[in-house]
Amino acid sequence: MEEVDEKQVYFHDMELDDRILKAIAMLGWEKPTVIQETAIPMALEGKDLLIKARTGQGKTASFLIPVIQKVLTHKKTAIETESIAIILCPSRELCKQTMTVIGQLTRKCSQVVKCIDISPDVEIAIQKPLLTNKPEIIVSTPSKLLKHLTAETITLSTIQYVVIDEADLVFSFGYQNDIEELIKYLPQFYQAILASATLSQDVKDLKKLVLHNPVILKLHEADIPPNSQLAHYYIAAEELEKATILSSLYKLHLINGKSIVFVNSVDKCYKLKLFLHQFAVKACVLNSELPAAVRCKAVEDFNNGVYDTIIASDERSLTEDLTFIKKEEEEIAQDGEEKEEKKKKKRNRRAKDKESGVARGIDFQCVSNVINFELPSEIDSYIHRAGRTARGTNTGTVLSFINKRQKKIFEEIEDHINKLQNTTNSFKKYEFKMDDVASLQYRAQDAWNAVTKNVIKEARMNEIKKEIIQSKKLKMYFEANPIDLEVLESQSTTRQPKKIKQNLGCMPDYIVPTTLRHLIDEQSKAGTKSGIWKQAEKINKEEKKQKYVKSNMNDKKRSNPLETTFQKKFKN
Repeated sequence: MEEVDEKQVYFHDMELDDRILKAIAMLGWEKPTVIQETAIPMALEGKDLLIKARTGQGKTASFLIPVIQKVLTHKKTAIETESIAIILCPSRELCKQTMTVIGQLTRKCSQVVKCIDISPDVEIAIQKPLLTNKPEIIVSTPSKLLKHLTAETITLSTIQYVVIDEADLVFSFGYQNDIEELIKYLPQFYQAILASATLSQDVKDLKKLVLHNPVILKLHEADIPPNSQLAHYYIAAEELEKATILSSLYKLHLINGKSIVFVNSVDKCYKLKLFLHQFAVKACVLNSELPAAVRCKAVEDFNNGVYDTIIASDERSLTEDLTFIKKEEEEIAQDGEEKEEKKKKKRNRRAKDKESGVARGIDFQCVSNVINFELPSEIDSYIHRAGRTARGTNTGTVLSFINKRQKKIFEEIEDHINKLQNTTNSFKKYEFKMDDVASLQYRAQDAWNAVTKNVIKEARMNEIKKEIIQSKKLKMYFEANPIDLEVLESQSTTRQPKKIKQNLGCMPDYIVPTTLRHLIDEQSKAGTKSGIWKQAEKINKEEKKQKYVKSNMNDKKRSNPLETTFQKKFKN
């Protein structure tokens, strides 16, 4: 088995089609990442690849660019249209994300390269007409592709390229049997690429099934960006103190750029969202209980700058489900064959739910800050969360709130990060003077206590009703039963629960700490508005999107956002 070292190569040196190069230029990619430098030329040579690189290093483009190039080359001599490439992802969100990147890379040849995502949870018969034209690239989850093969709506006899993204999650998501069945439908000769963040045993097993004497490309990198790129901060605080500090960071404009706030439960997602809403801080939530379409929309809105903050629950629920699947597999091996079929069906139902997993691989763009409002209970979870920022060459910041009960796990995380970075001080204490925000503390505590369990329940029920109303599957039912729709619409309201206050968004001048007054005076212009914290005029969505794209391109030129605004201006 061959292993290679990376070489410095540029996109224009790779003999790529001009249409691909123009699309790359429009994306602002000046040069390939380290893994792309080696992977793209190797893939174009027709070699099977096993690509291992940390999230954010450009793995997706490293296999999509050669696939698109191969399609364009094939089209020059093809007599008729054929499906020649399949890309498998472990979740629907990742399928949609892959489709987005394909759309960006084929914007100059979209009429030539046809692609379809068949992963959405719709009936096979509905998608069948879309496949009659035989799109060159098919994106899917393994289980959905197998359904189409069983229904004979797709044939893989003409497939030349097979790509499996996030390969280390495929078996964990319960797709091992699906992959084994899919291979039976593939032709004898095809080129295959596996992309993974790790080289786990599952990846090694998958490699044996799919690859043929592959080239292994792996970056010699740590699991987390270096301290020069990613700054780690911590602050000791209990529940109400955390609420005060978080609201202060937002209302005193101590956070620059977009942020992901992590919590450990779905209910806490909504509690934090409703809490921040009282301070006129717009945020969306992301958790495993939301429908796939809603999760995709949340990520899309966040990436496009509709929201500056996204509140995500931890991947604990996913971990528990995967543990459940592995436990059932052990039970199947131990019990008699009479129970095997029943257990497999139950396991497959759980595995199907994982098509909507949001644990890893989702491409959050332009993230400047990760805030652990609740510290994760495992070291790997911390590394995963931190990996949402400081992607590529950009810088980022992680701020973790630590309560007394979490001291032990924090010390374990700190020791692990120190070993990875070969240092003794990866974490810096985040200086915060609670006395300076005493007047804001009363507001924060009042707002936090107002979000009770009943308020959270009411808010979640309203969201469920809205999803029912907007459901495409129920559209025909509501057309036949308009009274039911009227009842739901009357019950579903856009207003916030009664206990949620709306007057905390405007911050009077006297609440601003004296240490920040001179900064606020600089921001305050002609003084035509009373209260310097009144919301500014609404920015056109497209302008705001361009603003974020521009800021992302300049990320690598900025120092760490929290360090710039807080550590230098609000301490001492």
